[in-house]
Amino acid sequence: MTLSGFLVQLLNGLTSASSLFFVAAGLSLIFGVTRIVNFAHGSFFMAGLYIAYTLVERLAGHIGYWPSIALAALAVGVLGALTEMLILRRIYKAPELFQLLATFAVVLVLKDAVLWLWGPEELLGPRAPGLAGSVLLWGRLFPTYDVFLILAGPVVLALLWLLLTRTRWGTLVRAATQDREMVSALGVNQAWLFTAVFALGALLAGLGGALQLPREPANLDMDLNTIGAAFVVVVVGGMGSISGAYLAALLIAEVKAVCIWLGVVEVFGVAVSFSKLTLVVDFVVMAVVLVWRPWGLLGQAQAPSRHVGMREAPLHRASRSALWCAALLGLVLVAMPWLSASSPYTTVLLIDLLIAALFAASLHFIMGPAGMHSFGHAAYFGLGAYGAALLVRHLGWSMEMALLLAPFAAALGALVLGWFAVRLSGVYLAMLTLAFAQIIWAITFQWDGLTGGSNGLTGVWPSALFSDKRMYYGLTLVLVTGGVLGLRRILFSPFGYALRAGRDSVLRAQALGMDVQRLQWVAFIVAGGLAGLAGALYAFSKGSISPETMAVGKSVDGLVMVLLGGIQTLAGPVVGAFSFTWLHDVVARNTDYWRALLGAVILMLVLLFPQGLAGSLHLSGHRWRRKTLLQDRSAP
Repeated sequence: MTLSGFLVQLLNGLTSASSLFFVAAGLSLIFGVTRIVNFAHGSFFMAGLYIAYTLVERLAGHIGYWPSIALAALAVGVLGALTEMLILRRIYKAPELFQLLATFAVVLVLKDAVLWLWGPEELLGPRAPGLAGSVLLWGRLFPTYDVFLILAGPVVLALLWLLLTRTRWGTLVRAATQDREMVSALGVNQAWLFTAVFALGALLAGLGGALQLPREPANLDMDLNTIGAAFVVVVVGGMGSISGAYLAALLIAEVKAVCIWLGVVEVFGVAVSFSKLTLVVDFVVMAVVLVWRPWGLLGQAQAPSRHVGMREAPLHRASRSALWCAALLGLVLVAMPWLSASSPYTTVLLIDLLIAALFAASLHFIMGPAGMHSFGHAAYFGLGAYGAALLVRHLGWSMEMALLLAPFAAALGALVLGWFAVRLSGVYLAMLTLAFAQIIWAITFQWDGLTGGSNGLTGVWPSALFSDKRMYYGLTLVLVTGGVLGLRRILFSPFGYALRAGRDSVLRAQALGMDVQRLQWVAFIVAGGLAGLAGALYAFSKGSISPETMAVGKSVDGLVMVLLGGIQTLAGPVVGAFSFTWLHDVVARNTDYWRALLGAVILMLVLLFPQGLAGSLHLSGHRWRRKTLLQDRSAP
């Protein structure tokens, strides 16, 4: 470990920081004005790289390399403007997390659009003219193009600062960041301001992708990898702060560079592999910053939006018709394995549907009634799955005992992590849960001796009594039904009413003597335990478990299920889990471009049912009953 190597590694960190800043700046700008957590921002970065590849290949000989890069960024800006006008503009008054669902659908559509246009192979572009060589720094060669990227970051930061502080448009943007409804009340065309901001944010992401053309090959995994890192940078810097995004990008990139430079170091006689920390170092930094400074390095508490979607109505006991429908559904679920005896796959799919329902219901328990948004709920699903697998594999315990104890392993994780999480709220709470989940995922992924590492654990099969799929389905149905009904019973208990009171008005609940944080902490533990039960059931249904079950994608699936069904109804998570899992299975088995089709279906549902499937059905029934009552009262 030489000094020159350390300095060069720091320069590599600066290069990465500049590249990440382009994406994070656009994401921060969009959130600051529109309050949209734009999950599709990583897709704009990916699109910028792919479009730049095509334009440089076809137009560089006519207009030059750099104009082609600029055109690619402009094309992504136009794509962002179209996305805002055609999709997001229609749902600005929907709940913020429902807008997240729409942007996730855009991710699915854009990923398959890129697959259809450019194919699955990685594409590496040519070197940038005039910047293809290297410079000698501290006795080592350093790419000239990386020096250019290091300088490009501060230049873009300065240009954005001038745009936001020295122009009328920038003044409007800063005003909208503080209170967008007041800006609209002053006569500013809010719709076009949002479109312009979204287009600029997408352009910055596209520029960041286009500038990566000589450095890394374009591939279909760039969108999710990039958006995760960009979210971390934006949250660490402070939501809506451009300079905070640049500072956070520098901090995270340099910490990661130092970890790479250290490699394996002996600490107190124990060999510590710092290079492995690069998988999760950005999330560790985010967790530390949020615990220490909840609003980020340069952030501040955002003014609450007056458009937060429909207020959740008080919970009521199920009507007689709803009870009859639930009883009918129960009878159908009980009879299904025997009605479809000729199709074993149907039983397997039904088990997946039930497990997804319990997982979604546990997430809804803290998102809806408790008002805590979690982006890392898959961590507890994975803790339950690995807990059950380890009890069977390493201790030789029975499946029944593992199913009994696995939820406690997940609840223990929720006990520790929830203590920190409930001290935050909104997007910062969501991102802290994501950070914790990624840390747990990284530990699981790298602990080969205990968890099997990336290969996971195999041979996790049910006991002899439940080896038949129909018997295991019956066990799953009993446990899932018990878990969902247990959550419902809690919500109608004094604890549940107190939990919703703390969600709706923290100050009033505290004035009545309620410890809101303690209530939320208990809810977090309960939800984690039931998610762990779902994970344990999943492990035995598949016979194996791997780190993918607690990755970001699993948490996103849970969010989609809850939002698709409707966060404002108790039936929503079950309806959403059944719908999403069934759609995913049917679409994936019938087309190569299943993501685009699934995304299109989700977009259609978002636009047609802005309160979710169950929520919109409940709202329609309420309106019908009210109309009938008014007609009866007006009748002579």
